[in-house]
Amino acid sequence: MTDRPFQDFSTRLRELIRISGDRAGDAQAFEELAMELFELQSRHNPAYGRMCAARGIKPANWFQVPAVPTSAFKELELTSLATEDRTTVFHSSGTTEQRPSSHFHSAESLRIYEEAALAGIPSFLFPAAGTQQQLLILTPPRRQAPHSSLVHMFHIFRRAFGSAQSEFLGAVTADGAWQLDFEAAETALGEASAADRPVVLLGTAFSFVHLLDHFLSKRLQFQLPSGSRALETGGYKGRSRSLPKQELYASIEERLGIPQSKIICEYGMSELSSQAYDSPGSGNRRFRFPAWARAVVISPETGLEVAEGETGLLRVFDLANVFSVMAIQTEDLAVRHANAFELLGRAHLAEARGCSLMPA
Repeated sequence: MTDRPFQDFSTRLRELIRISGDRAGDAQAFEELAMELFELQSRHNPAYGRMCAARGIKPANWFQVPAVPTSAFKELELTSLATEDRTTVFHSSGTTEQRPSSHFHSAESLRIYEEAALAGIPSFLFPAAGTQQQLLILTPPRRQAPHSSLVHMFHIFRRAFGSAQSEFLGAVTADGAWQLDFEAAETALGEASAADRPVVLLGTAFSFVHLLDHFLSKRLQFQLPSGSRALETGGYKGRSRSLPKQELYASIEERLGIPQSKIICEYGMSELSSQAYDSPGSGNRRFRFPAWARAVVISPETGLEVAEGETGLLRVFDLANVFSVMAIQTEDLAVRHANAFELLGRAHLAEARGCSLMPA
């Protein structure tokens, strides 16, 4: 089994995830785990090992670990897993003309992915541990979109936090597009409002736009009960009109009755196993990763970290990417803010991505 060299590391990482939750992590613990994981990946991930050897880099700390651009996941099998161990593959969700990325998972790596997703979700979204809530998910269910990391994340949220009334309100069309069941959405929101039952809405930016435009065309408004919240994951991909975040959130508040202070945004991608979340109700929203991941804003000219308040390209070091590559160079522009970052959008001429794209 390809994952045997990683077993001890996986055990210690899962313990870190268990005790850390969505809080900041210990710098020394991260350093030690990151350097150990680099050694494992450079030896057991053939494509990554060749890249490291070609660059001749011997990192002295986690910040120097060679990063792989997200585009490389389109061309290479960046995995330490043998073919027979690859039980799941997540693909990127760009336009149909683009070749998707492939991020392979085994049963063990998917277990790490799920534990990280559940531990990293801010308590703001699911504040009452053990309390089941009605989740209305504006995507297709997992059986229709088995290669979507976003749908898989929503699936485990429903399994862990969802009440019996929770449901997926999307479907996949014959041409592979995602569409919403507007009638089912109207019914679910109407019943929740009538029963004074708070709901949690989860979806991409374009799914929220489709829903809101439909309600606007029918002159429908809902005043969802106090305690209702929304999780928005970015991403337009040309599938709807694009809105600045403030305008989108204002429309959610107007049409659904969810205050903007109760809307949270997620940053993630198929090439990562961890997600960052912003802080609602605080002016310029800033994203933070959990204890087992780090975000660094890099100057594209020098490859060095930019100064506080400056703009560069976002690089993510994700320990939960145990069997692929820990260090991922994204094409997303961000502003550095201490232990957080402000997301600006895609770099010029970069491909439009699905769940991670934020409007400039």
